[in-house]
Amino acid sequence: MKIIQVTNVEKFASEIIPKQPQKNKKIVESILKKVQKDGDSAIRKFEKKFSGAKLTTLRISQKEKDSAYSKVSSKEITAIKLAKKRLEKTEYKLKSILKQITINNEGIKISKTFVPITSAGCYIPGGLAKYPSSVIMSVIPAKVAGVKKIIITSPPNSSGKLDPLTIVAADICGVDEIYKIGGAQAIAALAYGTKSIPKVEKIVGPGGAFVTAAKSMVSNNTSIDMLAGPTELGIIADNSANPKFVALDLISQAEHSNDTFCYLITNSEKLAKSVNQKLEEMVGKIQRSEIVRKSLKQNGFIAVCKKTQDVMQLANELAPEHLQIMTKNPQKIASKLTSPGLVLLGDQSPSSASDYMLGSNHILPTNGFGKTRGSLSVLDFMKISTQVTSTRASLSKISKYLDIFTKAEGLPNHFEAVRGRLE
Repeated sequence: MKIIQVTNVEKFASEIIPKQPQKNKKIVESILKKVQKDGDSAIRKFEKKFSGAKLTTLRISQKEKDSAYSKVSSKEITAIKLAKKRLEKTEYKLKSILKQITINNEGIKISKTFVPITSAGCYIPGGLAKYPSSVIMSVIPAKVAGVKKIIITSPPNSSGKLDPLTIVAADICGVDEIYKIGGAQAIAALAYGTKSIPKVEKIVGPGGAFVTAAKSMVSNNTSIDMLAGPTELGIIADNSANPKFVALDLISQAEHSNDTFCYLITNSEKLAKSVNQKLEEMVGKIQRSEIVRKSLKQNGFIAVCKKTQDVMQLANELAPEHLQIMTKNPQKIASKLTSPGLVLLGDQSPSSASDYMLGSNHILPTNGFGKTRGSLSVLDFMKISTQVTSTRASLSKISKYLDIFTKAEGLPNHFEAVRGRLE
């Protein structure tokens, strides 16, 4: 990876963040419009074009579910159940703090309750890799929240088949319907609905550049969780860090796809050179080496900052999806960070483990949105329901102030609706 001496943090951050090609947006927009207009037939055409699959039916049948179980091992099922259990523990704990509250104020009663949304569509990536883990990460928070209908979509292979472990994970997690469609066409189906696929209230899940663009574009029609993809990993490390660990972690996230955004921020030029050397030694010998090499060459970098303050500022400016801190005192650094989607402290907290088994969620904000939100959770599938009860006496007490406000805003009929009740 390229080693860059950073002196102006804000300027560097604004220039280094990968920009999505405008042509991607035009392609996605075209797909969305065609699916909205032609429904299932458009989906089949796009699947044939992008995955090579000739689909007669879009929904996974019970027969296909049964077949999937015969193709996975008991060890794989055990791993799914363990990851599910760990995430459930986190989500149930979070849900337990969501209590109903009631406020009584001079005859006015306000009640706030957390209630689940009715339906959710979970996008599960495919293509260059398989992601049964994303089934767990997207579905379990919805189940814990109490969502009544949960469906997933995931790209089929060229034979029109879905990864068996993804199907099994969906079944174990309690998914209601599974559809073998991917890409922007899947997001369109979930947002607009088709003859075969129901429209959902909210779309969640990670994806590549096209899926992320599609989610952004449909968000004025259907609620989405966040922009989650392509993968991002930032690592803050000092001269106490093990260069091999840093290199391994960069590789682990870079293997997702060619467009991942993985980098190291350090105040040690010695570490920067050591990590680069380790990467050169390792990349040619690993599986998925071409993907890793292209990703690190295209978007990866090692930023060397003179001041620790600049290291932290750069991490906050870039707001990576995952941020690992591998320093002498990681907690001290972490206390100054507000923007990353997930912060992992110490050299024994690799982001790769958090993707599966730590009990945290791997669906995280990318594209800088970590500045305003965190990981997917039970909160994404619940809304605050507010109920207000007023009385004639309470209206009378506040009426003169209502009169002042409505006159100031030029909305006199607002006050008349109140005064009419007091005459």
